[in-house]
Parts: sequence; structure tokens; C-alpha cells
Amino acid sequence: MQTVGELMTRSSLVTITETQNLAMAEDLLRLHRIRHLPVVRGGKLVGLVTHRDLLKAAAKGGGADPAKQPLWASDVMVRDVRTVTADTSTREAVKMMLDNKFGCLPVVGADGTLIGILTEADMVRFAQHLIEDMDRRSLAAEYEA
Repeated sequence: MQTVGELMTRSSLVTITETQNLAMAEDLLRLHRIRHLPVVRGGKLVGLVTHRDLLKAAAKGGGADPAKQPLWASDVMVRDVRTVTADTSTREAVKMMLDNKFGCLPVVGADGTLIGILTEADMVRFAQHLIEDMDRRSLAAEYEA
């Protein structure tokens, strides 16, 4: 059984704190070409800021650039974030993402410490691996026939 821990983004995990402003959040999203920023306090997940949250903040601010508004991550972050653990099955995580239209699932340890994030990009990479594996098997079967 494939687990979240085998697919999640771990090494390049980018986070912010509640007290960082939206300019920093926007810069991090753009710089790392990501759409989700876990918000942490003492290493523990307390929220999530997404690219969509920044767009909503801009809309509420009369179209002003959210990075130029005096807003903090804590002002726009989603606080009740669904999470998974590293040993959650990939099947369960995919179902949760599809059923709830989540773009990501933060991965936490037993103590709530953020240890990774499972994103749609991680799932596409996994699908690519499966497709390549199927192609190899199909090619091998053709040669055996």
C-alpha cells in the first residue's frame, strides 16, 4: 500500500508564520512557484494560506494588491485545516482531496508538527510514474509475445 509519506513534499517545504505579512506570502508563492503556504507556530500547523486567499483579500480590498495592504497571514489563513499523517494511505488521501476539492493536504506528526505537504503536483508526479510503469510492462509484454 502506497502511503502519503512516500509521495509528499518534504525537503522543499515552504512555510510562513501568522505574523508575516501578505507581501511575504505572495513573494514566497511566486518565488517557489507554489499555491499553498502552511502557517506554523513553533513547528506546528495553525493554518494555511493559499493563492486563492490572496486573491480574495485583494477583492475585499477594492482590488488593491494584497501585498500592499496591512494584512497578516493570520488575517486570511484558513484555520480549520484538514490534515493527514505520513502513514495515511494514498487512496484515502486522494479520496479526501477529490471529495472536498482540496488542492493540498498538510502532513503532520502525532504531536501536530508539520512534516510535509501532499499537493496535486505530488499526485500528478505519482500518476506519471504509474503511467511510465504501465508503459514499460506493456512494452515488455509485447516483446515476450
